[in-house]
Amino acid sequence: MDRDRLAEYRGKRDASRTPEPVPAEEPHAVAGSAASGVFVIQEHHARRLHWDFRLERDGVLVSWALPKGVPDDPAVNHLAVHTEDHPMEYATFQGQIPVGEYGGGAVTIWDRGTYETLKWADREVKVTLHGERVTGGYVLFATGGKNWMIHRERLALPAELTPMLASPGSPPVRDLAAWAVEMKWDGVRALALIEAGRLRLVSRTGKEITATYPEVSALGHAVKHKQVLLDGEIVVLTGGRADFEALQPRMHVTSPTQALRLAEQTPVTYLTFDVLQLDGRPLTGLPYAERRKILESIIPNGGGWLSPPSFPGEDLEAVRAASVANGLEGVVAKRLDSAYEPGTRSRNWLKIKNLLMQEVVVAGWKPGKGNRTGQIGSLLIGLHEGGDLVYCGHVGTGFSDATLRMLGQRLEPLRRPDSPFDGPVPAEHARGAVWVEPRLVAEVAFDSWTRAGRMRAPSYRGLRDDKDPAEVVRET
Repeated sequence: MDRDRLAEYRGKRDASRTPEPVPAEEPHAVAGSAASGVFVIQEHHARRLHWDFRLERDGVLVSWALPKGVPDDPAVNHLAVHTEDHPMEYATFQGQIPVGEYGGGAVTIWDRGTYETLKWADREVKVTLHGERVTGGYVLFATGGKNWMIHRERLALPAELTPMLASPGSPPVRDLAAWAVEMKWDGVRALALIEAGRLRLVSRTGKEITATYPEVSALGHAVKHKQVLLDGEIVVLTGGRADFEALQPRMHVTSPTQALRLAEQTPVTYLTFDVLQLDGRPLTGLPYAERRKILESIIPNGGGWLSPPSFPGEDLEAVRAASVANGLEGVVAKRLDSAYEPGTRSRNWLKIKNLLMQEVVVAGWKPGKGNRTGQIGSLLIGLHEGGDLVYCGHVGTGFSDATLRMLGQRLEPLRRPDSPFDGPVPAEHARGAVWVEPRLVAEVAFDSWTRAGRMRAPSYRGLRDDKDPAEVVRET
């Protein structure tokens, strides 16, 4: 015969003296309740204040008493004392248990919701909570006797979540009221995941770059929410303008000591322009206009971060003129009703550049002559058309001596014996070329395109380690 799971609960309570539910019948398990159920956290002002953590399981509420409550920091575990199972009716109980009775004191519901079971074993329970105040993954594990610990799992950046991208173009003049306009900043795109005061930065390609920009970490404590996922751009601001050249020395640093030193010399600013999650709730399906309001309400402008303003679409030309006057890269128009489309180059976001700039794949170099003897003279560059890597020019200007040394160090290990281009390269450019694996992306500015698809007067601006070579296509 199965044991009565509420026998201990009943034995500790006098139904005639306590307002708590004391059912006479044994509980009945609900089909499917092992995979999911309800949870409740009750604040209990008994002899010692604690919080009761309860999970529905097989027709009862499996319970733990948490002296310090539910942890919100993955680095700190809290004690969880396993107590007797409670009846399902207890999930809605609030009231005053008389002094002298078991657990005497006020009981209020602190949070409640549903949960999913990831693991349920005798000495370990893993669940995902969906509450009004508490969300995310939690693990309870036994340490001895009735003593367990409760641990909040670190929120992982969703593997499928990559930044939404803008397409080249302009919104229809007749439809400008349906759009908003933001300045376009020349920097490094990054998602910022904040959890319990800690911040992680992840590049557009999924690379962890938190240690590269240590001055941004304080944003984690400035945001007064337990969990937030932001989209934005890391820039170096010089006189209010994004200085991509000044950002270059910061982009490739992996040493924490060197990053801290550079942060003092050339500090960056994280410009936030979207919010994708808030306290575990996904926001990507909300319209841009709603996400923008949420963003502005949660981000306090500080020394290492700010949220640049968004302007009405009808002001497009005025905003463009201001971006030109301030030497900015351009503007981005965004539909007010648009959802966030991860990893998609969408027509709901349109970028309008003031200068002709293009990301290119570095496929080789020509040795230098004269004062560049022994160094790189020019880079041979290309982009993808229909899946093929095609030649689009060579760039020999825009380099400092330090940049040439850095490029030599980055390209030397990538040497290969033949051209990586899928099409022809002009003989005068191919002659004497040193070919490399097409793994590095650079950004160049140029005057125009020729009819043959080559760049006129390209000038090097910097490497883009945050860009995937396979995604480099003609944009202008």
